[in-house]
Formats: sequence, structure tokens, C-alpha cells
Amino acid sequence: MKAFAVTHYGADGLARVDVPTPTAAPGDVLVDIRAASINPLDKMVRNGEFKRLLKYKPPFVLGHDVAGVVTQVGSAVRGFAVGDEVYARPRDLRIGTFAETIAMDAADVALKPALLSFAEAAAVPLVALAAWQALVEVAAIQPGQKVLVHAGAGGLGSTVIQLAKHLGAYVATTARTDDIDKVRSLGADEVIDFTQQDFSTVLSGYDVVLDSLGPASLEKSLTILRPGGLAISVVGPPDPGFATQLGQPLLKPVMALMSRRIRSHAKKLGVRYSFFFMRASGSQLKTLARLYDDGTLRPVLDPTTFDFADTISAMAHVEQGKASGKVVIIHGPTA
Repeated sequence: MKAFAVTHYGADGLARVDVPTPTAAPGDVLVDIRAASINPLDKMVRNGEFKRLLKYKPPFVLGHDVAGVVTQVGSAVRGFAVGDEVYARPRDLRIGTFAETIAMDAADVALKPALLSFAEAAAVPLVALAAWQALVEVAAIQPGQKVLVHAGAGGLGSTVIQLAKHLGAYVATTARTDDIDKVRSLGADEVIDFTQQDFSTVLSGYDVVLDSLGPASLEKSLTILRPGGLAISVVGPPDPGFATQLGQPLLKPVMALMSRRIRSHAKKLGVRYSFFFMRASGSQLKTLARLYDDGTLRPVLDPTTFDFADTISAMAHVEQGKASGKVVIIHGPTA
């Protein structure tokens, strides 16, 4: 089958290739891919930023989000049937949605939200799971708490705004001028135009910050938290808890060293820091599907979609900062 694989680590490492069509193991479902989407994680994995933690061996098919139709069900699988429309973020080391077909662990898969197209459904698994796990599991958001999410117009930020509002939080976000109306329509209570203002001089007393921008933003984010508040970063540096999540406790000292500076800074300010890396979960996607179907959440897609043959161009579109929402790759007219 046709696929886009990382042939070597680096910016030029993604190439169109022919690979064997997978089959479903006993615990798998085989899915005919109708749509996939681009995430910043795709770039990071392609460039080798996680190569010491996630032991992919080039060549491997890239891609972390998928929506499609089940074509084969493993002998041990219950709850799925051929013809089911599904969506998923396959677990690490089993990614590969930039392809025509993918075999996934059934535990990572859920029925597609009925009211979403394949293209819309492919845009949400990773960001929806990340928002849910960060806000519900890590931060344990309670009604009335104050949440700042950076880059509210992006795929993750736009989802976090909506979910945080659903959980009863007061939500602030940063956005460029052209996106202010967009993030307000998603539910943001307060919008900081980062082209005009420094959020750290405007906001204070926040319970949680979710940062996806990097070190400079993260350092400032610590200063707007209330005592005991929590800064969550999805871009690092990784902390010892991530080693536990990976099942590699021997890496705890290394990750403690990597995050020592930011953790020390947080401690001096009387706040907390946590690195966050989402995990696959079909059961959580089932819960999230209900929120998409009842209108609580809605996907935010970039106006430009790409055909499967143009996957490399889709990656470039995201990397060049041209995206406004999730960039989707579609397979044929039914997506």
C-alpha cells in the first residue's frame, strides 16, 4: 500500500513509500483510512526529538490521528464489526495514519462521533484526548477555577478552551489579532492579543496554565499562577513523571536533570510544574464522542485540506505557520 514514512530523522525525512498492507492481530481492528490530520507531534517524531524515548526504527509510517472504516476485526476483539466508522489516536510505537490502511489495538479505537464527517473526526483524537487528560486527570479542574491556555486558535488550544468551559472554568487565552473573534466564539472569557500585550503583565491568580509554546512562555506562565497553581507543558522539558508513564524508571534521573531548572523556578514561586504527554484511550474517545455529538465540543479545522498524495505539503503548511486549526488529509470524496 502507499504510505508516507520517516526514512531517516530530519526535516527531509518523510517520503512516499510502498509498504506491506497490515493485517489485524487478535486484539486489533484493521481500518481503511478515510482521513488523517497533522499534529506538531508528527514533526517532532520525524525530526527525532523523541528517538531516545520512543524507539521507532526508520523506516516507519508517520501519523497520529485517523478516522475510517473497519475492514477486519481480530479474533479477540469485541464491540467492533466490519463496516463500523471509527476514529482513534493509535498508541505510541503503533502509529502510522499517513497510509491507506492501519491496524490498531482495539482498546485505542472508538466509534466516530455520528455528527462529524471523517475529515472532522480525524482532526480531533489527539487534541481531544490531550485536553481531557490534562484538564480532568492532571489538573482536576473544578468549576470556578481560572485556566490560561496559550495559542487558543490552534488545534489543542481551541479544544482546551471548549472543554475547560464545559468543566466550569473561567478561561483566558492568548491569540493573534485576527483570531480574537474566533477564540471568543469558542468560549474564551478573556483574550490577550499577544501582538499587543504581554500576558504576564495582565493576568494573575490562575489555577492552571497549559503551555504549548516553549521555554520563554512557560517561564512567564509560572508567574501568573496563584500559590500552589500548576503549569502544564506539552513541549517539555520532560520531568521524572514522564519516565514513569513510559515505563522506564531508569530514565527518572535524566529527566529530573532536564527539568531541574523549571522545577526549581516553580518551587521558588510556590507553584508546580508538570510535563504532559497524552496517551491513547478508546474509552475516553467514546466519552468525547458524546460531547462532539451534543455540541459541547466542535472541531476547528484549517480551511485548506490536502489530498493523501499531498501529505508532505500538508506537513509543510503546518510547519510554515500557515494553519488556522487542524490540517486534514483526506482520502477520496467520502471524507
